[in-house]
Amino acid sequence: MEPRKLFIYIACSLDGYIAKPNDDLSFLDVASKEGEDYGYAEFISTIDTVIVGRKTYDWVMKQIGEFPHAKDKESFIITRTPRPSEGNLHFYSGDLKELVDQLKSKPGKHIFCDGGAEVIQTLLKEDLVDEMIIFTMPIMVGEGTRLFKDGRPERRVNLVSTKAYDTGVVRVHYELRREARGERRKAIGER
Repeated sequence: MEPRKLFIYIACSLDGYIAKPNDDLSFLDVASKEGEDYGYAEFISTIDTVIVGRKTYDWVMKQIGEFPHAKDKESFIITRTPRPSEGNLHFYSGDLKELVDQLKSKPGKHIFCDGGAEVIQTLLKEDLVDEMIIFTMPIMVGEGTRLFKDGRPERRVNLVSTKAYDTGVVRVHYELRREARGERRKAIGER
């Protein structure tokens, strides 16, 4: 059985923003095309667990009215304010590394982090991300929420694949290099 992996699967502007000011995601509409899901259905079929930050969860709830992954996937909303679980939806206020380590130790499909930037930053700092699939939108938004914040460790990655779409979107799939991750863990242990 293949070990579970944690994927970052996210879209950003050409200049590296996942949202404009005030959590505005309208820039994603530049790539909207009837019948094009950019491989999402195929990707999500490999996932049974979703991790998302509370701000992203709140945005989804405001825009859609329900959290779509909660229907058929175990979903963890990372929050500072504990709340009771609602079916497959768990509001998690504990240590993110402990949660991911626990999830990876169980059999199952892969784990998908659906944002936001603070959760992604923590996952990268804790060396918990296995693969990243990043969709670059054909637009520069100038300001907002950056996908990658300063202060995370240097990482080497292996290119898995790229795909350009006629909408101008480019998908890049990276795997974090195992030897770099092992060396980092060794260096941390030596401190």
